[in-house]
Amino acid sequence: MSKPLAILCITSYFKGNAFIEAGYAQGHRMFLLTSTKLQHEPWPWDCIEDAYFMDLQEGGTWMMNDLVNSIAYKMRSIGFDKFIALDDFDVDQVAQLREHFRIPGMGATTARYFRDKLAMRMKATEAGIPVPQYTGLFRDVDIQRFIETVPAPWLLKPRSEASATGIVKIHSGPEMWEKVNGLQDHRHRYLVERFAPGDVYHVDSLIHRGKVIFSKVSQYLDTPFEVAHGGGIFRSHTLEKGSEDDLNLTSLNEKVQMGFGMQHSASHTEFIKSRDDGQFYFLETSARVGGANLAEMVEASSGLNLWREWAHIELAVALGESYQLPALRNQYAGIVVSLSRFQHPDTSSFTDPEICWRMNKDWHIGLIVQSESANRVRELLDHYTDRIANEFHASLKPPDASHL
Repeated sequence: MSKPLAILCITSYFKGNAFIEAGYAQGHRMFLLTSTKLQHEPWPWDCIEDAYFMDLQEGGTWMMNDLVNSIAYKMRSIGFDKFIALDDFDVDQVAQLREHFRIPGMGATTARYFRDKLAMRMKATEAGIPVPQYTGLFRDVDIQRFIETVPAPWLLKPRSEASATGIVKIHSGPEMWEKVNGLQDHRHRYLVERFAPGDVYHVDSLIHRGKVIFSKVSQYLDTPFEVAHGGGIFRSHTLEKGSEDDLNLTSLNEKVQMGFGMQHSASHTEFIKSRDDGQFYFLETSARVGGANLAEMVEASSGLNLWREWAHIELAVALGESYQLPALRNQYAGIVVSLSRFQHPDTSSFTDPEICWRMNKDWHIGLIVQSESANRVRELLDHYTDRIANEFHASLKPPDASHL
């Protein structure tokens, strides 16, 4: 190998340990920049050459000027070769850092398609990918036309929040104007779209040199919106390989990644299958590994660790080397996660041999199962959901967007 690369991993959340470990295992210099409040988390310290901590501004974003100045000072002696955003909230600002310091990787324009829900929908429409009807909130006339032509209910969505955070369901024109006007100077940061009842699916994938080289299609058993706003239990399971839905979503995901200009990364992309017409519609995508421990579920079904292989792809590209996927297996897996009313829930009474992962997090309970049978996975998830609901479950008020 040529000289080790200096990789700066930037994250405002505690995640991505496997990425850091994979880079270190290949002999590269791994650096971490994260929030001050995360400095005591169990990062893989033996793999990190140096770590830097900064306070985040209100809303959880980096103070960009301070971030640039701090990195510029460190660049004098280190000379970072790669900037990696480990979390969805960091994608935009890390793209700006790449452009400022002329570091290879995704720039600000492409990054916008993977963070801004309005930009996503416009790009998907341009690429011929079906999306629910939507409009930005820039012009009053566009909002009124949407109210008059698109049947309620509608969803008011922040353009740059993650998952279901800050989404509000609206049922009438007067309510729409009340919500829009209530946003005041922040309304340009939102969009509104038609609420399309249906089942939500996600495709977790790896992209190398502009091609999707791995994808795993899964279905949420309760939509993220229902879980976030109804205090429910989070569940997902992998789809049967080669099924009609699996093939359709694999193809749609490839259209998204290619249409949006993804070159090399991990990605988590969501679609909804409308109950009205049975068609799949694009919801959102990202330039990172999916959250909510879905990476662990993907690994249980395929044997592939998305964090580790994403690191291998980034490093291979940076060094001009080839990359090859590891050997894969084709099993089925499912996950169930819930808030717990116990700080340290005891899961020892869950004894089925299919259990391959147990969550270790205060006030949470979670399990992943794997099997050769998709039906067995669903059977276990249904059984565990009933047990968790009766014996462990707790719920909290859903988080609001900062401007609502």
